[in-house]
Amino acid sequence: MRGFRFALVRAARSRSRAELHTVQRHRPSDLAQRFSHSASAPARPSFGIAFDIDGVILRGRSPIGGTPRAIRRLYSEEGTLKIPFLFLTNGGGVPEHRRALELSQLLGVNISPKQVVHGHSPYRELVKRFEDDLIVAVGKGEPAVVMSEYGFRKVLSIDEYASYYKDIDPLAPFKTWKVGQTDSYMSAKMHPSYDVYSERVKGVFVVSDPVDWGRDLQVLCDILSTGGLPGTEKGDQPPLYFAADDLEYQAAFPSERLGMGAFRIVLESIFNEINDHPLKYTSYGKPNPFVFKNAANILEKLVLSMYPNSQTSMEVKDCQFSTIYMVGDNPKVDINGAMKAGHPWSSVLTRTGVFRGKDNDPQFPADAVVDTVEDAINYILEKECVQ
Repeated sequence: MRGFRFALVRAARSRSRAELHTVQRHRPSDLAQRFSHSASAPARPSFGIAFDIDGVILRGRSPIGGTPRAIRRLYSEEGTLKIPFLFLTNGGGVPEHRRALELSQLLGVNISPKQVVHGHSPYRELVKRFEDDLIVAVGKGEPAVVMSEYGFRKVLSIDEYASYYKDIDPLAPFKTWKVGQTDSYMSAKMHPSYDVYSERVKGVFVVSDPVDWGRDLQVLCDILSTGGLPGTEKGDQPPLYFAADDLEYQAAFPSERLGMGAFRIVLESIFNEINDHPLKYTSYGKPNPFVFKNAANILEKLVLSMYPNSQTSMEVKDCQFSTIYMVGDNPKVDINGAMKAGHPWSSVLTRTGVFRGKDNDPQFPADAVVDTVEDAINYILEKECVQ
């Protein structure tokens, strides 16, 4: 059974790589080709836009607020990108190229994987530190696939990891749900090339919102309290990373749902009660200023792909935008993050998600408040004198 579960994730990772290769075959890999402009095209824009997704672009999997029509205004009639923008979300759980495909289908425009920045995207920067270490990836979707595509070589999802330890979850016999499985993987027989029972977990990465809170809290407390080897004596805590720290977010349900930040609060409270030292962790995602600085750099590279002759990459030291607009629905996350990041960030708050107030948010006031993302784009283009 353990080998079967591991076979599933290996097959899923292979499928994900195949999808990426398919994308690369059917789409030009060169952003300069995809977003290039003719010699008669207007001068390069002095502004860029970052959109949150949940509660701004989508609710569940449904576009909201006139999103498809509004987003198309950022493209030329030929379908090339006219205004540099990206999606800056604390969500994730799937590779960026897969989310780009999904957004392309839902919005009816060509979205590049480079225009998708997940909460876990900065984990790429930690590959060298943990490349050959055993790590556990936590969350919905395919967290282990995400980390494998980033370059981590020894990754187990928390589902896989827990399956190796009999009775680690005392409530497992009372759980009636089952993980969906594909028949084509039934005959695969594969095992990890390392011993899960003796090799310590060197890092824990919460990639997306955890699904089974009860089990995950128990297993993480075991890993983090024992130096990375459940069932043994207390040891030094392995590094713990969260892709985001949202307490709540807007999903398909009318009111907000608890997010990764809520899970972190619960884990921290329990860990601190059962150990004689506090939980140590690092959180990424908005409102961390690092995330906004990274997004600005990605937008600048996107502009260089759109206008390859404007300047060389070596000349890009600081952000060249006069303004970058953060369009979001969560004052504590989107607006607060833009405020912390400072120039050139400017914030636009929509009423389609977490925020639904009549006036501006009193604690984290945005530079502009609008009803929908379509209103936000209209406001930005009018302010920047773009037809």
